[in-house]
Amino acid sequence: MKWRWLALAPVLAVLAGVPWLGDAVLIQFGINALLIATLAQSWNILGGFTGYVSFGNSAFYGLGAYGTAIAMAQWHQPFWLGLALGAVLAVVVAAVLGGPILRLRGPYFAIVTLGISAALSALFANLDIAGKNIGLILPLTRDDAMFYELSLGLLAAATVAVAWIARSRFGIALIAIRENEDAAAAVGVDATRYKLAALILAAVFTALAGGIHAYWITFIDPAGSFDTTLDVRMVIMTMFGGPGTVFGPVIGAFVLSAIYEVLANGISTAAALFFGLVILLAVIFLPKGLIDLGGGFRALGWRYFLANIERHRL
Repeated sequence: MKWRWLALAPVLAVLAGVPWLGDAVLIQFGINALLIATLAQSWNILGGFTGYVSFGNSAFYGLGAYGTAIAMAQWHQPFWLGLALGAVLAVVVAAVLGGPILRLRGPYFAIVTLGISAALSALFANLDIAGKNIGLILPLTRDDAMFYELSLGLLAAATVAVAWIARSRFGIALIAIRENEDAAAAVGVDATRYKLAALILAAVFTALAGGIHAYWITFIDPAGSFDTTLDVRMVIMTMFGGPGTVFGPVIGAFVLSAIYEVLANGISTAAALFFGLVILLAVIFLPKGLIDLGGGFRALGWRYFLANIERHRL
């Protein structure tokens, strides 16, 4: 395992060098890709390891964005303090709401989490300190290299956290909950406590990503900050790469971000259609994500895709 991590050093070195080797377009694409990969990795902590499909992580993203914006635009505080405020807001909301909602399962949990994002969007649209529907304008900065390195560092931290989860007793408990929550509870796993810890950890990384993005684009409003399409992208990219794995969500986010960028530049309005087609084919032929492709293809060859269709009754 140690050698695998050492092998990533050249990859990290290349990624870290992008601001000095690439042009402005590549850097901006990189910031977007790194942040959405962080969101996917954060969603993976709860959705991938425990199997609780949340459509409310955009709530933590919005809290991170507004915490940063309020601190900087209204209170004239430094960026770092704003990031911390956004993370604290996300942790408080996750801790307060997590206990009740994590007792729900399946579609009930998904619907409630979706409602949280909508409720917070309506709340911030009526708060004077948040600029109401108009939103807030943050101090302008053009240091894209800083935002790129911050995004890369945050993704690295989230991935290290997921790697620790995958090899820890905490992760084993989350997987046990995913496989059979009642059986896990029967052998002494405090399911609610473990799920709440996973939700809070996911909220921290999601809020930090929201804060970085808010300062980068220098403007936020309720609709953009609590955008539920972000939740859909998190789910899709995690599922495409491989839920419950260390690198699956990162790979899925990078691949789909690149595909969408190419399609959007090449065929404009049809990009969304072809993007959806790519996702549909992936769900049918790669239900365990790209991360499972290598081992499965080596074992079965082209029959791997047919076996997936048969196994999952598609």
